Amino acid sequence: MTGSEDSPSFRLAYVPGVTPSKWVRIWNERLPDVPLTLLAVSVEEIFEVLRGGDADAGFVRLPVDRTDLSAIPLYTETTVVVVPKDHVVAAVDEVTAEDLADDIVLHPLDDTLDWEQLPGRPAIERPATTEDAIDLVAAGVGLLVVPQSLARLHHRKDLTYRPVTDAPESRVALCWPEDRTTDLVEDFIGIVRGRTVNSTRGRSTAQAQPKTESKTKGSDKGTARRKPAAGKATGKPTGRNPRTGSGAPKGTKRGKPRRKS
Repeated sequence: MTGSEDSPSFRLAYVPGVTPSKWVRIWNERLPDVPLTLLAVSVEEIFEVLRGGDADAGFVRLPVDRTDLSAIPLYTETTVVVVPKDHVVAAVDEVTAEDLADDIVLHPLDDTLDWEQLPGRPAIERPATTEDAIDLVAAGVGLLVVPQSLARLHHRKDLTYRPVTDAPESRVALCWPEDRTTDLVEDFIGIVRGRTVNSTRGRSTAQAQPKTESKTKGSDKGTARRKPAAGKATGKPTGRNPRTGSGAPKGTKRGKPRRKS
């Protein structure tokens, strides 16, 4: 648990293209007393941030070095090619890597795709970042193949994108230091895995407990209403006598029958 025991907090890092708002909203609903801080971190820095203790967990792109980090794969993104709106690719629904063979395809230094062979023709220089590469695409220098979330992140009115059916795909995962799997980390794991509030571990389970107690109290209360007060007749027939098997008239006192002398 981060922070002091009296004032816990949770720091969540994420790489460009990942949108953690859905999970943050659920966190705030379930653990309103534990503030969650978001840290936008580059792909190159995210693992250093996690290992250095500057974040409790983070959304990263696979692969992950599992020597000291744990990771849960969450989803796989579609890979797209970003092109000017007047490019021939914009006229079709999807393309293959072979369709880009005659184009210059930019390969930024922060590329997140694991290529066996890059498509298209290489540029003279590699752009430093994906954002720089987007600017070059807009200038007509070349095309860019990226995960769809990055194409959306750097959206421009003069650009569009189309799926590349045979390109490598990017997988997003939740990652955290293996030796710091705290209760709050377990809570967040439960959120991203879709666990209900009653099945998550740690604080969420503790918060759900009073609801169970309230139900039990209500059950006891109902039982008390059905139990007649001591010494007070209920006014209802008692049914068959448990000893003789015969019916008992109203108002008959229970006990051993007297023998006739």
